[in-house]
Amino acid sequence: QLQLVESGGGLVQPGGSLRLSCAASGFTFRYYAIAWFRQAPGKEREGVSCISSSGGSTNYADSVKGRFTISRDNAKNTVYLQMNSLKPEDTAAYYCARDRSSICSGIYGSWGQGTQVTVSS
Repeated sequence: QLQLVESGGGLVQPGGSLRLSCAASGFTFRYYAIAWFRQAPGKEREGVSCISSSGGSTNYADSVKGRFTISRDNAKNTVYLQMNSLKPEDTAAYYCARDRSSICSGIYGSWGQGTQVTVSS
């Protein structure tokens, strides 16, 4: 019943922008922090960003800080990841996940299927 569905990925040139969406259903969305992760071939999963249930607190990996912005619209049950100044190193499958808490505790049990982001000229 619980479902997280990512969308918005695609092929972009270096320096370009994309906005990813994570649409949630099957739970009380506004109670939970939501995070974005990414995984490139041959690499470990990397935490990208997280946002608290109210949107009042956010965090970012150093590799994306200043370029990516996480936000949420609880009325739409959706979390967004605005990605600007994209680099080839950002190429990965991007996943959203539900935290066990209203804050970004770092413990996740539910994941979406992922959306592919490819940054290439």
